Amino acid sequence: MKHSIPARMRVTLAFAAAAVTAVALTGCSGSGDAGPSDEPIQFFLSGDANQGGGYAHMAEKYEEETGVKVEIVDIANDDLATKLRNAAQANDLPAIARVGAVDPVWRSEATDLSDITDGSEIRTELSDKDDDGNVISLPSDITAVGMFINKTLFDEAGVAYPTSEDDIWTWDEYVAAVKQVQTATGTSYGMVMDKSSHRLKAFLYEFGSDYFQPDKSGEFSTNDQTKVALEYFNSLNDDSFMPRSVWLSDADGNALFKSGDVVSYLSGSWQIADFAVNIADFEWASVYMPQDEERATNYGNAASVVVFDGPQQKAAHDFIKWLYEPENYTELSETSSFIPAIDGLDITYASHAEAFDIYNQDIAASPAIVGDIKAMELQYGAQNVTTDGDPVRDETVKYLNGEQDVDTTIKNINALFTDQLGPLE
Repeated sequence: MKHSIPARMRVTLAFAAAAVTAVALTGCSGSGDAGPSDEPIQFFLSGDANQGGGYAHMAEKYEEETGVKVEIVDIANDDLATKLRNAAQANDLPAIARVGAVDPVWRSEATDLSDITDGSEIRTELSDKDDDGNVISLPSDITAVGMFINKTLFDEAGVAYPTSEDDIWTWDEYVAAVKQVQTATGTSYGMVMDKSSHRLKAFLYEFGSDYFQPDKSGEFSTNDQTKVALEYFNSLNDDSFMPRSVWLSDADGNALFKSGDVVSYLSGSWQIADFAVNIADFEWASVYMPQDEERATNYGNAASVVVFDGPQQKAAHDFIKWLYEPENYTELSETSSFIPAIDGLDITYASHAEAFDIYNQDIAASPAIVGDIKAMELQYGAQNVTTDGDPVRDETVKYLNGEQDVDTTIKNINALFTDQLGPLE
């Protein structure tokens, strides 16, 4: 690791030299125990306010305990990756970042966090690792795809929904129930689903898809159930059951569901904190994911926490080590309504604890392919190999828009992955 220590000025008075040295060492990498400093530790992230301000809360607690200030810089999600790339190129990275993925542009600047994970229950299968096997990111929390319903509409229509693992809907049963509610209540749409391959991946898994995987030569393929799933998804996007505007025109699924004019919403666990605060006009509930060939969700790390090489590295590392101590991470999870990325914690949620129970049950019931694909994606990340855009989402949009058939869609996805990713090393 690189260390950046300011040069000591040569002065004649001994006490002046000592003072300058002390100031220089206070905010520098490799300077020993972190202590109070005029320069706060910069922490770039996105969406903290939407999830209860958990990181801001923990930063305040850390300052109270240590005197070290952590500055939470909440950046719009669409701008965060670009801001970090620009910062890396200008040699002006923050001390810490919570990112959607480790970026090849600054990957070499992410420092080893293995001493934090050693002996811990942190789920390091969701961590990025460098060529030497060192852990260079920590999962911030677990995210999973899940189904929300407008409970008020279901109650008004007198239609039941699953409340235990013994009565989980099949996809056909789910569609029939939602259409019944839609008709009885005069609601515009039965379902909305985020325009995201993350959400679509869960849908594919439920129909028995193996997703898209390379052979030893790097040629990608998928199984027959992927076609079955995509055809079913296309049948739902009929501008009656599902609004075509979400996948074809970038309409906001979150806003549509909050309007109260949609019966159900396929999104994810990160919405719980938002809905708890921002939905007041109707009751909502999380329900078990419908199933077809498989019972599944798509889950993984919601984001990755990294500490960058630089003058604040030691102080930043100390803060992250403190943050992932079980007691502190439990408080973060409760404040932000996170599914924890540390096993064995007893999380007491302020509201909607039953929703988190459903997500945890869906995660536990998911087939091995879910973890296998996540491991594959992390391995490509470790090789600094990425795709241009999102082939699964983008080619599916073309299919939904009638620009190509399902066979062409699958062929194109395989070809794009083969061309841009190649074999795993």
